[in-house]
Amino acid sequence: MNNRNDYDYFDLNNFDDSYDSRDYRRRTQRGNGAYNRRPAGNSSYKRRPSKRRNRRRTRNRIIIVTAFILILAVIVFIFSSIIKGCSNAKEDALATVSTSTVSKTPATKTAKTNAVANDLSADYFVTPNIKDDNTNGEMAYNTYVWNHAGYELFGSDDTRAKNYAETINGFAGHFGSDVKIYDMIVPNHTEMGLPQRLKDSDAPSTSQADNIKSIYSYLSEKVTPVNCYNLLANNNKEYIYFNSDHHWTGLGAYYAYTAFAKTNNLPVLSLDDCTEMTIDGFDGTFKDNSTQINSDTVHYWDFPYSVSMEIQNGSGEPISYDSPYYSAAAPGPYTYGVFISGDNPLSVLRSSSDKAEEGKKIAVVKESYGNAFVPYLTYNYAEVHVIDFRSYEGNLVTYCQENGIKEVLFLNGVMSANTQIQLDSMSTLFN
Repeated sequence: MNNRNDYDYFDLNNFDDSYDSRDYRRRTQRGNGAYNRRPAGNSSYKRRPSKRRNRRRTRNRIIIVTAFILILAVIVFIFSSIIKGCSNAKEDALATVSTSTVSKTPATKTAKTNAVANDLSADYFVTPNIKDDNTNGEMAYNTYVWNHAGYELFGSDDTRAKNYAETINGFAGHFGSDVKIYDMIVPNHTEMGLPQRLKDSDAPSTSQADNIKSIYSYLSEKVTPVNCYNLLANNNKEYIYFNSDHHWTGLGAYYAYTAFAKTNNLPVLSLDDCTEMTIDGFDGTFKDNSTQINSDTVHYWDFPYSVSMEIQNGSGEPISYDSPYYSAAAPGPYTYGVFISGDNPLSVLRSSSDKAEEGKKIAVVKESYGNAFVPYLTYNYAEVHVIDFRSYEGNLVTYCQENGIKEVLFLNGVMSANTQIQLDSMSTLFN
């Protein structure tokens, strides 16, 4: 082989840099062809590459390293974008209300204080004592049936709790400082009547106490929480929830009213001063799922003072009644409609109670859980304005301003409070 090819062969195999200085000296010796000749008798000698080839090799290495760094940077950028995109998608999925309709006030994780006894504060929840006969129930469609009663199972987390609280904070931000805002979350029968043993196994359901407590802790200082949980838990052996329906009874709603009155240092209506009325044969929403569920009796109480009710259902002129109850309600699937004649966009109750301060008014923003609750407020308020957010089409702030209302209560069942479509529906009150 010629000198050039011979050099190329050794160049390709010269990986030991310890020879470089010796190679360089030998190649730069003066003499006849010293640079291009391999010294005789030294078969292990390898020629050093030319400076031009060294520069080319260095340049190629720089290009390779640079390309590797660029590729690595691109990979890191793509991976970061994916993570960020997933995070944003999750936040969007859990967003409370469109910013075009309701602005949110940042939640503050602080303990609430009010004029309530310690056992009714938002920071302390009692544990309901539920009798367990160690039997199991069964699922019937989306209802768990145990001991001839239906139970609506509950599942949520802290993210949804914070979501609801921020929504209410945003609503409160639309009112002036002279308007008091309250919030009440009502637990359902599963929390108060189904043993923990079943909620941990056959009927998986997360803690409503934890959910409500978390909601209340995230409410801003503008919003006063009303803890009805403890009074319901302390009286859970009474008939406070229906067997065949997802609502509470008139007695359950009365205990929640008691909690509200104590929260605001108001005198509490005594049921002993009222006349109890009943309607037998109520077959609620669970009855269609199982014949093993017992029918119910609806209890309501006539007050020792007069109450008139005006209903605006959007179909014409307001309808007037001389009671907050629809006494003609019949046995069957609609008996719960005895309370304020069911769900209507707007109902106004006017009271002659001597405990109701003249001109004292409150607006209650509710779904159907509020129907059995609002009549009791007539003991303390001259006017109770009942707004069903699912069908009312006006602006709540404007309505309160026009009617001189300085107190607003948001009342939600725990299922509604943790359902985004319900929060979106409430937000339309501020359009």
